[in-house]
Parts: sequence; C-alpha cells; structure tokens
Amino acid sequence: MKRLVLPLLFLAAPLLVVPAMAGTFTPPKGCTEHLTVQSRGCIVSHFYTCEGDAKGEQWRADYDGNGPFFLSKIDSEAQWLESYEAGADTKEVMDPQPKDPASFSELLASGLDTFDFALSKDNGEHTTVRGFDKLTGTNATIDGVTLKQTEYEYTQTDDKGTVLRHSRGHEYISEEWRSFFSGHSEWQAEDGTWTPAENAPVKFIKPGKPGFGSTLPLFECDDQMSQAGPLLPPVQSHAAF
Repeated sequence: MKRLVLPLLFLAAPLLVVPAMAGTFTPPKGCTEHLTVQSRGCIVSHFYTCEGDAKGEQWRADYDGNGPFFLSKIDSEAQWLESYEAGADTKEVMDPQPKDPASFSELLASGLDTFDFALSKDNGEHTTVRGFDKLTGTNATIDGVTLKQTEYEYTQTDDKGTVLRHSRGHEYISEEWRSFFSGHSEWQAEDGTWTPAENAPVKFIKPGKPGFGSTLPLFECDDQMSQAGPLLPPVQSHAAF
C-alpha cells in the first residue's frame, strides 16, 4: 500500500471515486455503494455496483489515512477485471481467455480453486499470475458476519519468467457478497525473507448504519503511519495484483 495524497491516477480513471466532502465516500453517478469495510492496517474499503456493468460485477475503492490509494473491479467469480493504483498512472486489466480462470464457484463447490491468468497495463507491461485458493474448513464470525477462511499462495512473473511478487497467507470469503477479504499474509522479498501483513476486516457496515460511507480508517492507523518506507497494496490472492 502506497501512502500518497489524492493521486492524479484517480482523477483520470473512469468511474471517478473522490470524496464529495471530507470523510464521505460518494460513488460515481449511476453507482450504488452496498458495503463499507473497516480493516486492520488503517484501511477502509467501499464496495459498490454500477448500472452500466455486467451482472455480478462490483468495484472496490480502498482508502488509507491520506485518501484513496487503490481502485479495482471484479466479476461474479471474483476474477480481477481492472485496477488503478495510486501514483502508477496506469490501468491494469486481465487479458481475455485466461489459461485457468479464477472461480469463486469452484472454490465453494470443491474447496480448491487454481488460477493462471495474465495481466496487461496500458504502459506495455505484461505479467502472469499463477496460484491457488483453498478453503481451510474454518469459519470465522467477524462483526456478526460469518465468513469462510481460505489459504492462498501465488506468484506473479514477467514475460521472462522473473518473479515479481510471491505471496501466501489466509483470507476470508463471503458467499453473500461474492468477495474476498484480506487476512494474515506474507510477501517474499528478493533476499528470500518474508514480511508479514495483517489487513483483516474488523467492521462490516451496511447502508443506514453509523460509519457507512466514511473514508476515515479507524484501526491501527498510528502503527501504520509510524512505519518507514512504501507499503504494498492490501493482499487478496487473485484480487489485488
């Protein structure tokens, strides 16, 4: 996660997502927010759907203490369709006809889903993501919401086969919202060491409830702001590349 002030990237991205007033999230015209999630690691996420999108598609806008830093779109199978990262000034999309499409339905039905797909940025960069999601058989109740825990691991490589990212850990999934939520994860550095991260959800806020639409993250912000150096985007196996 990169901590930057309101990025020009979001100003140029389609489906503009900016606060209408300090501390309030307003989805783009024709879109409706259905869920606000406050997570550990000083993150608050806003999930919304738009009239012009295909059935089952949904967007997620992530905010930290300095504003929006990540915007993403998935389909009904939780496949990553497109994303915008603060400061990158690029759009990243999933290539058509993936070799092994990620499938939320397969994960629920069999307990295991593998994936192998490619991503392209409009600056010419091209990568391949391979990995798996697996149900652990453990359920968790967070803020009154029952979630299934998953285990995951993936690698992201460039066209020469160089590993750009390697991550593993646990996440949570919601059948109701057809979404993944971060949990405990680890990122492997070039020297082989693993760096842990914890972005598990703490509060699920529905429309009409206090805190719905707030862009102010609530949990562990003092800890996050005290860390030196850039931070990686929140980890969600095949949902945050």
